[in-house]
Formats: sequence, C-alpha cells, structure tokens
Amino acid sequence: MSDNDGKKTLGLRGGSHSGNVKQSFSHGRTKNVVVETKRKRVVVPKTGAAGGAKGSGGGSHGGSGKRPAGISDSEMERRLRALQAAKAREAEEAAQREAEEKARAEERERLRAEKEQKEREQREAEERAKAKAEEEARKAREAAEAAEAAKKADAAPKKAAGAAGNDAAAGPARAGGAPASAKPAAQPQRKAEREREERGRSARGRDDGARRSGKLTLNQALGGEGGRQKSMAAMKRKQERARQKAMGGSQQREKVVRDVQLPEAITVAELANRMAERVADVVKSLMQSGIMATQNQSIDADTAELIIEEFGHRVTRVSDADVEDVIKIEEDKPEDLQARPPVITIMGHVDHGKTSLLDAIRNANVTSGEAGGITQHIGAYQVTTDSGAVLSFLDTPGHAAFTSMRSRGAQVTDIVVLVVAADDAVMPQTVEAISHAKAAGVPMIVAINKCDKPDANPTKVRTDLLQHEVVVEEMSGDVQDVEVSAKTGKGLDALLEAIALQAEILELKANPDRAAQGAVIEAQLDVGRGPVATVLVQNGTLRQGDIFVVGEQYGKVRALINDKGERVQEAGPSVPVEVLGLNGTPEAGDVLNVTETEAQAREIAEYRAHVSKEKRAAAGAATTLEQLMQKAKDDESVSELPVIVKADVQGSTEAIVQALEKVGNDEVRVRVIHSGVGAITETDIGLAEASGCPVIGFNVRANAPARNGANQKGVEIRYYSVIYDLVDDVKAAASGLLSNEIRENFIGYANIKEVFKVSNVGKVAGCLVTEGVARRSAGVRLLRDNVVIHEGTLKTLKRFKDEVAEVQSGQECGMAFENYDDIRPNDVIEIFEREEVERSL
Repeated sequence: MSDNDGKKTLGLRGGSHSGNVKQSFSHGRTKNVVVETKRKRVVVPKTGAAGGAKGSGGGSHGGSGKRPAGISDSEMERRLRALQAAKAREAEEAAQREAEEKARAEERERLRAEKEQKEREQREAEERAKAKAEEEARKAREAAEAAEAAKKADAAPKKAAGAAGNDAAAGPARAGGAPASAKPAAQPQRKAEREREERGRSARGRDDGARRSGKLTLNQALGGEGGRQKSMAAMKRKQERARQKAMGGSQQREKVVRDVQLPEAITVAELANRMAERVADVVKSLMQSGIMATQNQSIDADTAELIIEEFGHRVTRVSDADVEDVIKIEEDKPEDLQARPPVITIMGHVDHGKTSLLDAIRNANVTSGEAGGITQHIGAYQVTTDSGAVLSFLDTPGHAAFTSMRSRGAQVTDIVVLVVAADDAVMPQTVEAISHAKAAGVPMIVAINKCDKPDANPTKVRTDLLQHEVVVEEMSGDVQDVEVSAKTGKGLDALLEAIALQAEILELKANPDRAAQGAVIEAQLDVGRGPVATVLVQNGTLRQGDIFVVGEQYGKVRALINDKGERVQEAGPSVPVEVLGLNGTPEAGDVLNVTETEAQAREIAEYRAHVSKEKRAAAGAATTLEQLMQKAKDDESVSELPVIVKADVQGSTEAIVQALEKVGNDEVRVRVIHSGVGAITETDIGLAEASGCPVIGFNVRANAPARNGANQKGVEIRYYSVIYDLVDDVKAAASGLLSNEIRENFIGYANIKEVFKVSNVGKVAGCLVTEGVARRSAGVRLLRDNVVIHEGTLKTLKRFKDEVAEVQSGQECGMAFENYDDIRPNDVIEIFEREEVERSL
C-alpha cells in the first residue's frame, strides 16, 4: 500500500503561473519581462480539529486526521486563541465603525437641520422685506391714483362746459375713450401680481425640492457645491445684511478714529495694523501719493503721518528712546514694603585681610582659591548669623587696578566695612575706599584687622584715619570701629553686632511683590553654561522664567544659582544669585530690569546697543580735516604697543584695560585693540596676526584650534593669573619701544696755546691738557669765551710727531678738527664721550 493511498500529492491548485509582460519606454524602446506568480499555502485549523485536539488529551496520535500533521497541541491552542482574539477584534472594530457611522449620520442630520433653519430664516426675512416693499409700492400707487382722480375731478366741469357747443357725433367717441385710459393703469397692477405669484410658486417648489431631496451629500453638508464651508464671520455678515435690508436699507457704520503711535521709521504692514485698515488700502494710498512701496518696506515718519491723517486717524509721534518707557520705575506704597537684609561691602587696601575676614565669618576658604592670594573678582555671599539675621556681603579687590570694581561695590551697598591692617595702617587703596564710601553716602564701620600680630598698633590706625575725616567712636566720633583678627576669630561677633546695629538704624525695606530690579556685580562667559551674570537683586523678586533686559543684553532666566552653588526658584531683595539664560555677556555694573515680553526686552537691548555704537564711533572719529591732520601728526611721534586682552570675568577685563591704558608717556602708549570675556579663540589669533600684537590671557586659556593657529602664525600668547605680573610685563615690553637716552660724560679739557699751519693737514692747535684726558675717539667742542663755536670730532691727536690714542692731563699735544679750521689761541677744547642708557616706564 502506498503512502498516499491513491490520493493526489499535496500542492497548490494550478501550480505556478508564468507569463510575459511587455514594457514600453520612451523613444519606442520595449522590453519583455517574464513574470511568475506563485500562491502561498495558508493552514487554517477547523473547529472540529480544535475539539479533537482538546479531546485527545495531548496524545500525538489522537488528532492526526483532524488537524495538520506536525502541529503540537500547544501550537494548536495558541492558534485557536489567536483566531478567537482576531474575531473579537473584528467584532469590536465593526461595533466601533457602526458607532462612528451613527455619529457621522447624526452630525450630517444636525448640519442639514441647521442649514434648513438658516434658509428658512433667510426666506422669511426676504418675504417680510418683499411684503414691506409691496405694501409701500401699493400705498404709493394708491396715493398716485387718488391724486390722479382728484385732478380728473377738477378738470371734468371745465371739459363739460367746453363740450356743450360740440356736435352729438363727438360724444360717443369721448365716452369710449374713458375706459381706454383706465386700462393701461390696471395692466401694471395685474402684471406685478402675476410675477409675485410665480415667485411664490418657484420658492415653494425649491423648498419642497430641498425637503424631498432624500440623502444629504458630503458637499451639501460641507456647505454647497464647492465643498467649502462658510466661516462664522461670513454667516454673521450675511445675517447682518439681511437684517438691515429687512429694517429698510443699510446703515453706514460709524468710523472708529484711533490714536496711532508713530516711530521714526515703520513698515507699511505695521502702519496698516496700527490703523486697523487693510494693507491694500494703505499701499493704494501711498501709490496715489507717488510712493511705490510694498507691505514689508519701511517708510519715514513724515510720509506715514500724511497717510494716517488721510485715513482720518490721530498721530502720536514717539522717538526710539521711548522703548525704555516700558521699564516702569514706580514708587512703592509704604504698606507693600518689607524688611530686607543689609548689603555689606568689604573694602580696603590690598593684603589687609578683607577676604580672610569674610572667610572667617563664612567659615569658608576663598583666599586659597585666588591667584597670588589676592581677590581679583567681586564675590557675593550671604551669611546667617547666630541670632538668625541674614547679611549679604560683597568682597571687593584691593589692588589699584580695580578702582571701578570698588566704586561699583560702594554704589550697590548699604554699609561699608573698611578693613585696615593694624600693622600697616592707612594705605593708598584705604583712602580710595573711604572716598568711594563717602561718594556713595553710605555708613562706614572700621574693622582693624591683624590685631593678633606682635607689631599691631590699632591706635595708629585710628589717628591716621583722622587725617581723612574718619573719626571713630574711641576718638569721640560716630564711626564704629572693631578690633578683629581673621586668623584667631577675635572680635568677629562684635563686628557682626555692629553691622546688625547699623542695619537696624537704617531700617532697610523693599517690595518683594513687583518686577525685579538688580545690579550686575560680575559677568563671565562660562564654557558649559554660556554667559553668566552675578546679580544682586535690589527690589522685587527675580524668578525662573522671567524675561529681562540688562544693559545691551537680554534673556530669559533659565536658572538661578545662589552663593552655595544650589539652584533656587526665586531671589528676593538683597539676595546675590548667578543668572543663566543671557544672550551675551553684560557689562559689570549694568542694571537688570524684568520686562513683560521678550519683544520688549529685545527692542530695548537693540536700542541701547545702537546708541552705544554711535557713541563709540563719535568718540573715536575726527570730525574735521584739522582734527584728522593733528591726530595723524600726534600718532607719528608716538610708538604704540598693541595688545589683545581676554579675561575670565567682565570686571577683570575692565580693570586690566584701565590699568594698561595708564601705562606709557608722550612717546609710548599701550593700545588695547580688543578685549573680551572667555577663552582665547581663533578669531582673536587672526586679529592678533593682522595687528602684529600678542594675546594676553588672564585666568583663561586658548582652545585647541586657537593654539594650533598661534603656532602656525607665530602669534605670542601670554597667560597670567595675577594682575601685578601682567601690568609689569606690559610695562617692560612698552619700555622696549622707548628710544635710548644718550648721556654725555665730560672726560677732559685742553687749552690752545698756539696755532700752526701744517701742509696736507691744515691748522693744528698746540694744546695743553688741563683736566682729565684727551681721547681721539671722543667728541670735542670748541669753546670761545665759554660759548660753543663748533662741535665735532678730532682729525688728529699727536704727541710730538706720533699719532696717539689719548693724552693725559698736564701733557702737551697737537689737535686738528675734522672739516674745521677757525681755531685761535686761548680757545678751550672740551672733550666728552656719549653713552646710551636704556629707559623704562
């Protein structure tokens, strides 16, 4: 018995089909392709097979006739489950489709009902308008007929009297004429009635047709044949027109006169927008005035004013500076003010222990992190005392170069703590700090530091301060003074008490519930975070997400970081925070103001940048030809040392540029070509190569492309971390541009005794060296009656008949001058040597 028992071999019905397909291409090209079609066998288990599989109890031979061979029970169950899931999914999809279809049908029905309602309302309005018009026409007709009848009644007696003498034949003719004249008057009336009936029938027919039209098509549902639905505004306009028509004609809408703010230049589209007029109308009006302008082109204020007046609006001229009016500086109500922490600035001479004192108060260690142990940035910190009082401290640099930073610190502060070293007394920057505090009008507390040193003399500090009109309490004055030691911690509590007492006297208050305003203490360009500004909030509360403008920059507060490096959501009055989210690095000392929109902030920043650019151009430009010539003449005699300065923070950049501009004299000066914040870049190297100058990096480094570029182009990059070293090196470099000083050393005098004439030589003076020594290589002057007659060199210096190099004092010699013969007895010859001495600034 064979395996298949006489059955056909398992295979696809019809097998694979193949055929030729002819492809046609351009230019008459063709191609024959053989295409073969195959069918895929899909095994679908029957319901009986499923039952058999279950009944078999998992045996391998029980269901061999009811399911495909080679399929296990688990596989069969999995397929059945999949089949059931597919059926359930199909049933669910069918139910969903049915629900959607039902919803669509309801929506169509609703749209049709709305449309019919609108059409009905429109028809009713039209019929009312027609009825009213017909009523008015009928009344007018009746009035005309009444007037005509009255006229005829007046004319009848006259006609009767005139016709009495006529013959009898004329009577019937006139009598027949009366109905003929009345006939034309009745004809228009019947014609109008006929037209009205026809219109009513056609309207009813349209209505019946619309009602009996059966199913609603998609185009009808979407609002007409075009498949485009009318907007709500169009529908409202249509209804308004119908209502006005029904009420008896359209009424002219009253024109709204607007106050249009007009800047110095405005685009046509913006002008139309401010007037609430169509752009096309404004362009048309400009064309009529002879100005061809598109909607994106700008027009000047005078032209715009003419257009505004032509459209009947009022003009309000505004200047570019008015953009800053959005920053409202308003007085706070007394009930809104709340107590705020005092802002204390620590000032004094360099190395008198300002930062160490602040470290001792904060229990931190900042000095070790500063290069050279001196502060070169303004640091802002908050300290909470043991009594719970919060104090905001600003630590300023003491070096002479940081004058502007100290000045800035004094301007934003409430109390100045003047640190004076007990072993060093009052120094130049101490005096400068006193001046800044007095100029700012803020109270001062004197902290006499380093009292732990053996050579400390606090009394000398107090007496020295008297010279600068600072009278401390021990000297019967009103300025508090505290003896402290940052090293041992002595007197720190007393200092904090003195600060708290002074703050209590000042009664410092601010309104936290308003738009923030603050001062930029420091700004820098951070590699990972972008431009970062250290801001001391002075009024209001600065929150994350606020849009602000600061100087020529603007931005949105992306993050606020306090002095401990923690992220905070908001910063109230007297709180120093780092602000991230600027579009550029602001200047230290700029004021931060919060605005309502980003557009306002951008507009203010762009206006300020434009004004600043114009100021710089005006300051550097020579306005007249004479000034230009004078500048060129001045620059001819001055040697310049150009430099490019890049620093880590804005305050340091400012201090370095100011310090370098002071280096030099009438012959030499340092010119800072470019200064900025952040790493040294390829752009800086390119500028340095073009200018032939070095690049100075202060606490910054060059990036890899800039280093490679500097090596290739031979540009020198100098790195510094202490401002002293930087200024000293630049001074030394500038000193190299100075011409050497030539000094004269007098080495001898000789008196002329006799003058001899020698052939081939000329006149020779017989001299006696009276002082010093006479050298042939030295310079000589001829003095007659102590007046210089000639200055030059010697041609010969002889002793007896021999040429010698020098002649000592008390000896006789012969001298002859180069190219000069006017020598006489008793003249004096002055002998000197020149030497060049290098100069320094």
